[in-house]
Amino acid sequence: MALIEIEHLSHAYAMGEGAQHVALDDVSLSIEAGEFVAVLGSNGSGKSTFAKHLDALLLPTNGTCRIDGMDTKNADQVWRIRQKVGMVFQNPDNQLIAAVVEDDVAFGPENLGAPPREIRQRVDDALAAVGMTKFRSFAPHLLSGGQKQRIAIAGALAMRTECLVFDEATAMLDPEGRTEILSIVKRLHDDQHITIVYITHFMEEAAAADRVIVLDQGKLAMDGTPREVFARADELQKLGLDVPLSVEVGAKLRNGGLAIPQDIVTEDDLVQALAGLAGLAGVHEHAGRDSGPEGGAAVAD
Repeated sequence: MALIEIEHLSHAYAMGEGAQHVALDDVSLSIEAGEFVAVLGSNGSGKSTFAKHLDALLLPTNGTCRIDGMDTKNADQVWRIRQKVGMVFQNPDNQLIAAVVEDDVAFGPENLGAPPREIRQRVDDALAAVGMTKFRSFAPHLLSGGQKQRIAIAGALAMRTECLVFDEATAMLDPEGRTEILSIVKRLHDDQHITIVYITHFMEEAAAADRVIVLDQGKLAMDGTPREVFARADELQKLGLDVPLSVEVGAKLRNGGLAIPQDIVTEDDLVQALAGLAGLAGVHEHAGRDSGPEGGAAVAD
């Protein structure tokens, strides 16, 4: 059984006077425990609505969302679902509630009724996991945006969550802050095997995932590995999405006649492809120098 099972999920927002806006339209997919899944889509595609269903913040208008077998529409299961799935939102100021960092991280375990010694251990472990131990006695308002997001992540980790959902959690950060948060996310996935659902509009971040899901006007438009999805660059651009710079450069080089593979995703992929071409050109040039005027082997003087 998958950790997240979504079957024919639709969600409509009431717009007044009987009108509705359908944000999700008959979406079906599953996410296995330990996966790192990026979710892409243009504004209004349904990404944030999708995210809120995973923590039972929203309930399906039609269809089903199950977390580890628990139906989000079952009110008796909501607390257990939220112990399994932690949310990190775009603005960390909306999640930080205490006057001191360690108190904020301890808030969740305290509400679970964990013993004081266990709470202390959970706080220590969570702060260490996000590299914020030395800031435990700081006031959150003194921290940078990236540091605040780390504390928000630590608060979810202290709940011993199995899945972390990031709803455009790097959108308000500068490039350095985005890089730091993505690095932490990858480490949590690789080292602690936490399931990651990472909603973003930064293509380079999505390229770091194991799997990419693309939503368009509430429907599931694409689902595959980053290489499979970004190979469909023309389709993505028609959906109003950019592609990673390495993908765009690779496509332009192919159009210019270079033998660049279609599955370029990361900068490393592009560098390796160019290095391969340079090496091949060097072999051809060397072979030309070593051949005689008729194409035969050169004869030494």
